[in-house]
Amino acid sequence: MKKRFFVYGLIGWCVEVIWTGVGSFLQGDMTLKSQTSLWMFFVYGLAVLLEPVHDRIRHWPVWMRGSVYTILIFAIEYTTGQILSLLGICPWDYTGARWAIQGMIRLDYAPAWFLASLLFEKFHDFLLHYFTFISQPEEDYS
Repeated sequence: MKKRFFVYGLIGWCVEVIWTGVGSFLQGDMTLKSQTSLWMFFVYGLAVLLEPVHDRIRHWPVWMRGSVYTILIFAIEYTTGQILSLLGICPWDYTGARWAIQGMIRLDYAPAWFLASLLFEKFHDFLLHYFTFISQPEEDYS
């Protein structure tokens, strides 16, 4: 689980860099500047919490699975945003965005999270199938 937390954190970082770089391009910035935060590694790593859900609902229709994941992702984003805000270190603030809820989540990102979550399913299965060192139980060093 720790290994997959690390992998999901890294993948999340990479996707965020691409997402913000594309956003720069769409705003006319040809330097394609991207940004993220070291804190986001831990937030994206929490995707590991979706694995048991994936295992239980994998037989459901796509629209249902994507909807469940999107709601869970919003819950994780909102919760981690609140915690990081209380600590004064939240790297995002959607205040002022049209579909924002308390500056923590943006409902207009639901389609992106829906698609990302379905890709996560495929990535999760890929990791477990092709990378045995990631799917093996953690060793107990105690």
